[in-house]
Amino acid sequence: MGPEEVLRAMLMYFVLPLWLAAGFADYLCHRATHIEKTSGWKESVLHLAQFAEMAVPVLAALFLEITSGVILVMMVFLVLHEATAIWDVSYASTRREVSPTEQHVHSVLEMLPLTGLLLVIALHWPAFAALFGHGTPDFSFRLKPSPLPLTYIVTMLALTALFEVLPYLEELIRGLRYRDLRRKE
Repeated sequence: MGPEEVLRAMLMYFVLPLWLAAGFADYLCHRATHIEKTSGWKESVLHLAQFAEMAVPVLAALFLEITSGVILVMMVFLVLHEATAIWDVSYASTRREVSPTEQHVHSVLEMLPLTGLLLVIALHWPAFAALFGHGTPDFSFRLKPSPLPLTYIVTMLALTALFEVLPYLEELIRGLRYRDLRRKE
């Protein structure tokens, strides 16, 4: 395997799966602190916002040819994600205990998107450098000419639905039900 294949394999088979595992671990931390009774549905909305912010660059990486425009979108959404993560922890830490374990999980959740972006940049250096005047940037968005294996895409999307989307929607629903229960009392 050459360097490109190694970087691509690290991105596909290490960074993304570990990121999914950390997201699920974070959900379990929230569940253990009974988030629905403390910071409630509002924190869950912040979690879903962070998920949506990272869905954009991940879906772009899965389906689009990496151009200067795609890298720029990835960078913007990473910054948005980090800002929302700060907002999330600032909100949560005043309403519930954020354990050392959860703090470490957050570290992983913050660093893996950056790691993923750095691997994408390493694989597509000319497109990145063009953003800073070293070449002509290509801001187009087009499907990959050689798509990733369908089994990989289906597996990653299914794992994302199972370990990210459904748990965090359950967390939101639990928070909304608790809020409604409290209103009736």
